[in-house]
Amino acid sequence: MVSDHLMIKAKAPKGIRSEAERTRMTLASARNSTTILFVFLLFSGAYMYSRCIGSNILASVNRFSPGSVTSASTPLPVKKKIHNQQPAPYSPLNCTAYNEIKKCTVNNPETLTDEEIDSSSSTKECPNYFRWIHEDLRPWKDTGITEEMIARANHSSNFRITIVNGKVYMQKIRPVFQTRDLFTIWGVVQLMRKYPGKLPDLDLMFDAGDKPKNKFKDYQGPNATAPPPVFGFCGQDSFVAIPFPDWSFWGWPEIRIRPWDTLLEDLKEGNRKTKWIDREPYAYWKGNPKVAPTRKDLIKCNVSEEQDWNARLYPMDWDAEDRGGFHQSNLADQCIHRYKIYIEGVGWSVSEKYILACNSLTLLVKPLYYDFFTRSLVAMQHYWPIKENDKCRSIKFAVDWGNTHKKIVRQIGTAASNFIQEDLKMDYVYDYMLHLLTAYAKLMKYKPIVPPGAVEICFESMACLEKGIRRQFMMESMVKAPSKTKPCTLPPEFDPAQLQAFNQENEDSIKEVESWENKCYKNQTK
Repeated sequence: MVSDHLMIKAKAPKGIRSEAERTRMTLASARNSTTILFVFLLFSGAYMYSRCIGSNILASVNRFSPGSVTSASTPLPVKKKIHNQQPAPYSPLNCTAYNEIKKCTVNNPETLTDEEIDSSSSTKECPNYFRWIHEDLRPWKDTGITEEMIARANHSSNFRITIVNGKVYMQKIRPVFQTRDLFTIWGVVQLMRKYPGKLPDLDLMFDAGDKPKNKFKDYQGPNATAPPPVFGFCGQDSFVAIPFPDWSFWGWPEIRIRPWDTLLEDLKEGNRKTKWIDREPYAYWKGNPKVAPTRKDLIKCNVSEEQDWNARLYPMDWDAEDRGGFHQSNLADQCIHRYKIYIEGVGWSVSEKYILACNSLTLLVKPLYYDFFTRSLVAMQHYWPIKENDKCRSIKFAVDWGNTHKKIVRQIGTAASNFIQEDLKMDYVYDYMLHLLTAYAKLMKYKPIVPPGAVEICFESMACLEKGIRRQFMMESMVKAPSKTKPCTLPPEFDPAQLQAFNQENEDSIKEVESWENKCYKNQTK
């Protein structure tokens, strides 16, 4: 994996790039018929931007039409086999019984019968971002994972998850922020309810911070040891990390963000309330600017009496919002601008999926970090890239360009929203967890045992000890019955040339957008 990460930054050979281009053109012609429309729209831009959008831009932008790059699979429809027998739903939560014995009861079936599973569902291939599972586990492909590696992961982890004989155990190592550990573990428990008997024994360490801690360079050289395997919420090219779905998929009670299944429906409704063309023609961002210098720099782009950078930025005081009942932070009410800004905080930010789901064009300030699904996002197919070191002018150019090419940016925003709504729905989140943990367990060189000090975690022991909004979110995100379908099929690992070409093409797309912007401002100064 180390060599792969270094390799993809190099410029792809011409033969590879041409092969990737031919593949993309073939897929584009099969999946998308809007290229001609895009070219027509580009040539019909407003006169005021004729100097900014010159012939070079017009000649190259049509290859960025949504659908011209396949970052997520589009499974073919399959003929489903109908079964008379359905998996029985789980018994409802019974805290009275649990409180009497203070012990987890086993109400999960060990596995499902063939009659309870739709066998045709196994032909459905997972979205393309699942392929990164192979890359994230590559550092241990040759060495496997040993107890010694797990021990060395202790210094950079917050908790340990062990699964033995179908039971989940947790060992706390150091405190985490808010309830990140609680809802991450809850997600693992729900995975086991969704796919009973499917998770093998395993032993893993988890870092619940905003950015990874183990650098690649510390594990390179002839005498270097294999890096410790640590799961977390994000990764970065210079660090070793195994990205895992973040806690907020099951709810973020501290700031009243509901579980993902529920929130997706709320966001769909919010999108329907205000059509894109009727939204405010500005770039919107709301958040805490105090957590990072890059966000403080963003606030300088806010509208003032002296300057309008086409940005409407709203600093968020979460303490004040808490006292006010979170009435000003409902995500479904924030899809009222044509453009929404994503910018990292301390590190990776959980907000990216909410912004992409809004049907608005996402203006993505160049990020350092990625989570488990964002590496398959493509510039000018799912988002518009924003310079990190020149945010204000970059935002203004993007908004001005978009307001003169409405149909194009609207379709990019819709492509991103469809990606989130379809390829990141909760069923796929669980499938990703299952495939990742299964592949990880295959690398283990020892038989897991329950660590000293670890406690058994189960559905009852978690939900019965919580109350208020934490209990509410657990009930909302609870898996009520085993899945009647098989998980999607894990796609194969990237061919190195494909991976290199994909990353190079995306990088070239970002640089090309930056060149348009530079030419525009250069022409304005003449």
